[in-house]
Amino acid sequence: MALLHRAELRPSKLELLAGWLPGRQWFAGEAGAPVTRVAAYRFDDPAGEVGIETLLVRAGDGPVLQVPLTYRGAPLAGADEHLVGVIEHSVLGRRWAYDACGDPVYAPLLAAAVLADAGQAEEYFEVDGKREVRPVSMTLTGSRTGRPVPTGPVSAGPGDGGVTVVRVGDVELAVVRRPVPADVPEAGGLAGTWPGQDEPVLLAYAR
Repeated sequence: MALLHRAELRPSKLELLAGWLPGRQWFAGEAGAPVTRVAAYRFDDPAGEVGIETLLVRAGDGPVLQVPLTYRGAPLAGADEHLVGVIEHSVLGRRWAYDACGDPVYAPLLAAAVLADAGQAEEYFEVDGKREVRPVSMTLTGSRTGRPVPTGPVSAGPGDGGVTVVRVGDVELAVVRRPVPADVPEAGGLAGTWPGQDEPVLLAYAR
């Protein structure tokens, strides 16, 4: 489960992305246009230290873009090239936001969603000592391949056709940056729907 905080963020996540996205090779949309949120989903860090959120956004009237992010309370060593920016969080303090594809906590969780249909984390707020669950904004469906979830070294790099390739152990996963409706490959995949998008779009797949 992912604990959320009712907090003020400076800059906001969307403001941060408005400056970062146009510099990406896979960006599509109007540079400088406001970035709007379409939907989102989260994974849960087993250690409870890192926030892991994937935002589906648009820049102006552009297509939907998929941006997995991790939020950390301190800089991640050796990951400067993946840094999206720094956010001041009114509850948690300074948070370093990274492109999750370059963060080692993300890859095994993505692999579990793609290969074993591990799903998304339930999100909740603490209200007067009680949990208040926030409804999900989209539905995820993964494959049940029977393959073990991999462990081992993690790396990331650009791929062909607007994907980012994430490798964990001996498994290679493609994160689709401009997701559209597509068939899930036999090797395994993660698809999603949200209000207004009833036909599943392919979010990630095993290669």
